[in-house]
Amino acid sequence: MRATLALLVLVATAPPALAQSEDRLRAFFEGKTVRVKLEMPGTEDGVDVYPGTAHPIDFPKHATRLKRAGTALRRGDEVLVTKVKVKNDLIEFQLGGGGYGTFGDDDSPNVFVPSASKTEREKNLEKDLEKTTDPTQRRKMREELDALRRDRQREDARNQAEAAQAEQTKEANIRQRRAEGGSRFNLRYKPVVPADALTPDGVMRALAEYVDFSPIVGERAPEPALRAESRSDLRKGLTVDEVDALLGRPDAISQRMEGTLKVSTSNYRTRDRAITAEFVEGVLIRFTITSP
Repeated sequence: MRATLALLVLVATAPPALAQSEDRLRAFFEGKTVRVKLEMPGTEDGVDVYPGTAHPIDFPKHATRLKRAGTALRRGDEVLVTKVKVKNDLIEFQLGGGGYGTFGDDDSPNVFVPSASKTEREKNLEKDLEKTTDPTQRRKMREELDALRRDRQREDARNQAEAAQAEQTKEANIRQRRAEGGSRFNLRYKPVVPADALTPDGVMRALAEYVDFSPIVGERAPEPALRAESRSDLRKGLTVDEVDALLGRPDAISQRMEGTLKVSTSNYRTRDRAITAEFVEGVLIRFTITSP
């Protein structure tokens, strides 16, 4: 009975607590400028982050979203925090509009064009043809009916051609809107967002590897507990060219396919360490560092 009562109290008090935390986060972040440290897709799906886990970002999924939706924000871009929203197991950190595809955004390039309708003359001819027995008259009616049907088919073809052109234009407009619509980070927790994450410091710690908050705090945001290999400039989300610029040309490169994704592995060697880097569609998703 006591456990049930405690649960009811928790459920009853949770929404106000979340609302207060959301108000605090909104007051601190919204309208402020931050600098992103990785490419972000132009979609409301954004980038999923699972703080405190071994792999906070699923980089193969991230690469797929970049490929499908295009890049709205690039590493080094300064962007406005436009909205922070708190849910039971999620904190949405929206940048530059939160990504294209939110309520009211048309993200389908399809243009519906109905088939050309039969004219009244065509309908009447079809009815009269069933009742007419005279061969000469039936031949004339068939010829006229065939001509009307060809006219309708030509009209359908014109409409389909215009629809295809309209779809190309619409698709180009959607790509442009995706590029201009911003993106977002989705901080996901299980089973619920912990209390220490519902503070500005908690959000900055969770995103420190992916967002530079120095425009807000005036200095570099606190860094999370990082593995040793993450303490250098090498980090997930870099492109092949950016990694090559840091480490030099790789000693060896191998490639393979995982489903529809192209995965490549590059082996680098510096004076004091050997590095194996794995890329999906040209984006660094994981790496290991060993002593030679």
